[in-house]
Amino acid sequence: MTLEDFAPQPTPSADLPDPTPLLQSLTRGVLEVLAGVREADQLARWLSQDAFLSLTARANLSTRARSARGVVPARPVFRILSTHVCEPADGVVEATLIVQTPGRARAVAVRLEGLDRRWRATSLAIL
Repeated sequence: MTLEDFAPQPTPSADLPDPTPLLQSLTRGVLEVLAGVREADQLARWLSQDAFLSLTARANLSTRARSARGVVPARPVFRILSTHVCEPADGVVEATLIVQTPGRARAVAVRLEGLDRRWRATSLAIL
């Protein structure tokens, strides 16, 4: 055995489930984390370390901004209008989800990679 045997193993798309339900659930979860009504730790199993650290940093900034304005955390009101998925390589999915909030529409970009027989988000961006 080598050290590489213990690292996350890539999984081909054929061995992975449809990514759309995960993309939509992850988007909901991320928006709730940023709104301060969910802990980022609840999403950790679906995020790579880099994506988790990025989400945690952004959530901390959102918490400080709410605190400075005296705003209490509230469950976000939104709906997912569309989900666009492409597969640039086997075992890799890149998606854009359009989310409608009362004030505006936002785009959420997610990259999923098949690792250890499940999807894991390696990149998240909310525009």
